[in-house]
Amino acid sequence: MRRRDRALVTKDVTIREIHHRVKNNLQTVSALLRLQSRRVDDEIAKTALEEAVRRVASIAIVHETLSNSSTESVAFDEVYDRIVHNAIELSTHKINVKKVGTFGTFDSQIATPLALVITELIHNSLEHGLANSGENLRIEVSRKADGCEVRIIDDGVGLPLDFKWDQSSNLGLQIVKTLTENELKGSIELVRVGSETQAVLKF
Repeated sequence: MRRRDRALVTKDVTIREIHHRVKNNLQTVSALLRLQSRRVDDEIAKTALEEAVRRVASIAIVHETLSNSSTESVAFDEVYDRIVHNAIELSTHKINVKKVGTFGTFDSQIATPLALVITELIHNSLEHGLANSGENLRIEVSRKADGCEVRIIDDGVGLPLDFKWDQSSNLGLQIVKTLTENELKGSIELVRVGSETQAVLKF
């Protein structure tokens, strides 16, 4: 093996090891937050810590995927499957999940904020839209050369009539808006279409 080839192999192994260590560190942080949440009596504080655990776990999934890859590209459908599995496990009742289309691969700089955005939107549907009504969650993905569109659709209670994104105090939605605009350079909107609520992400 030539010196240049050996250098490339060494670099690849080093990068994968870094992602592996980052993943392990994030899992440690997640475990510490989970332990702390169990020792907190205040329900608001407990919920905030549990949400932090969820967000850290989403980032860890991306780094775990990268640690098993020979490139800096992330097979995002694998990340998506893990996110949905983790979310549905926390649901209090049966949810039918359907996915239409595929994400394909993304650069790691896109995959990390995208994982957080998808996580927040799915949990928003489960916790608010489908908590007491409805049972169907559908994710539609349309990937084109000039961008990607993701629709997260539920048949739950729907949006409040006076809902305005900029006036919402929901931290998850504020995280979604910030990451979408600043990191993904895209747009996000919540709309009611017939009996369904749709979160439409474009980037």
